[in-house]
Amino acid sequence: MRWLVTGGCGFIGSHFVELLLTREQVELVLNLDALTYAGTPRNVAFAGTDPRYRFVRGDIVQRDLVEGLLERYRPHFLVNFAAESHVDRSIGNSAPFLHTNVLGTESLLRAWLSRPGRRFLQVSTDEVYGSIAPPSRAAENASLLPGNPYSASKAAADLLVQSYNRTYGMDVVITRSCNNLGARQHPEKLIPRMVTLAIAGRSLPVFGDGLHVREWLDVKDHCRALFLAATRGRAGSVYNIGSGQERSNLHLVECLLDLLGKPASLISFIQDRPGHDRRYALDSTLIRKELGWEPTESLETSLPVAVRWNVEHLDWWSVEGYPDPS
Repeated sequence: MRWLVTGGCGFIGSHFVELLLTREQVELVLNLDALTYAGTPRNVAFAGTDPRYRFVRGDIVQRDLVEGLLERYRPHFLVNFAAESHVDRSIGNSAPFLHTNVLGTESLLRAWLSRPGRRFLQVSTDEVYGSIAPPSRAAENASLLPGNPYSASKAAADLLVQSYNRTYGMDVVITRSCNNLGARQHPEKLIPRMVTLAIAGRSLPVFGDGLHVREWLDVKDHCRALFLAATRGRAGSVYNIGSGQERSNLHLVECLLDLLGKPASLISFIQDRPGHDRRYALDSTLIRKELGWEPTESLETSLPVAVRWNVEHLDWWSVEGYPDPS
């Protein structure tokens, strides 16, 4: 097996690279990453001198670069993690999201046409379904109703991927995951951001009433699901990857403070985010029944590990110039 992983220096991508390098049948892991603010080589330091690992710095929109890599390394699988992924940033400026998430995906798809019969895995998000009223859960055939520029760009990419399956017969699979947690997550995300602020004794800003609900999954469980989808999933399929473990943002922040021994008085409520989806919830029956995947971790086991990693790595992003998370 030879793999091209785009965005492999980011949070989830780096964990997937790590998983691949534990598999004896993997001959090559080629990591293509532009090293934007959310990706760092420190995330893949575990690769060390493994002769199966290669890193190339570059933008997935550079089709000549991608085509050259495909010609040289001839991968059997392409797994696309490369994405701008922070909702707040997309509200402030959606252009980078269209560049990477839409045009970048199109660039990869066009290049991948030269690899007939090889698998293209698009890593997407539960946010493309929009807000889901309880007690419903979104199945893979649910309408796409993105509520912000980030999720709209991911929905557009999903539709592009599906169009290449229908138009060109390309072997594609799309996965849509709920929120992930674990080591090496960028501090703009909720868990590392709140941990960083709490340790500094600063106010923890929570949008609106804090009762927006998210589903949480350990990043390593997510990566196991991705490997199964890539190697055993049906061509043209979409697979939801969810844990069923829902928590309100407020409850999660309270749990973080409890783990850190910090008072709940640090929580402050701020004006809600524009277009803030109230609840995400996935129906993950398909991947469980068809591919036999089940999460092995719960939020109760994963959250302390994620908190501890952030406490022990407060300087992790300082070398990347990430500003004080105030």
